[in-house]
Amino acid sequence: MEAIFALWYRDILRFVRNRGRLFGSFAMPFMFLVLFGSGMGGAIRSLMGGARMAGPLSHFNFVEFMFPGIIGMTVFTTSLFSALSVVQDREFGYLKEILVSPVSRVSIAIGKILGGSTVAVIQGLLMLVFAPFVGAKLSPAVIAQLIPAMFLVAFTLSSLGLIIATLLKTAEGFQVVVQVLIFPMLFLSGVFFPLTGMPLWLGVLVTLNPLTYAVDLLKKIVLQSGSMDPVLQKAMGLNLSVFGRPVTAVHEAVFIALAGLVLVVLAAFSFSRSD
Repeated sequence: MEAIFALWYRDILRFVRNRGRLFGSFAMPFMFLVLFGSGMGGAIRSLMGGARMAGPLSHFNFVEFMFPGIIGMTVFTTSLFSALSVVQDREFGYLKEILVSPVSRVSIAIGKILGGSTVAVIQGLLMLVFAPFVGAKLSPAVIAQLIPAMFLVAFTLSSLGLIIATLLKTAEGFQVVVQVLIFPMLFLSGVFFPLTGMPLWLGVLVTLNPLTYAVDLLKKIVLQSGSMDPVLQKAMGLNLSVFGRPVTAVHEAVFIALAGLVLVVLAAFSFSRSD
């Protein structure tokens, strides 16, 4: 437990002391919300009839729709890229010093995963400062649900990142692989547009994408879809279904937890075999 805490604490200190990383965590989500969100919001309003929209659709706000997805994107990218420190530690020799210490490699892997997960949750929570500007209403109850959901997602993705890090030897190779992996998963997860009206083959990819369920879970929590009009739910793509069966937030949380359990076991096994 001391080794796990030490590695977790080291990752937290690295995050707090790196002001450039903290600034960068705000810059990219802000650009997506302001530029992409505003531009797409105007285009969608024009396609849906602009001022002629009536009923529940008159409350459709594309920037607000994107907001939980942007939180998810921040958590995803931070979780995956947190494993970059493992590759860097290997290059600089620090990892070798840890591996020769009388600490099990499983404990080292868990410490790195928890550190990356915590940093990802912190960066996700920092995104909440944008909530008043996008019209999102976040009560203490919503935030209390959001924190464990973000940690669950971050833990799963940090485990995946560690698996990738143990298979690669250079930081450049890690960054290329992660970028190739994460962007298709993000675009097929519903972060940037509702998952409605897609071709069949694209719908299959969306269903197989694990980030789809993570994004949908965050949207259901932040947008409080349970109290939303069904017509507006459909317009915002919050009526996700698999094989014709509706997927609830509980289903998504269980699926992410099971995926995280499998990935953390694989990450610990892969890390224990790394040199």
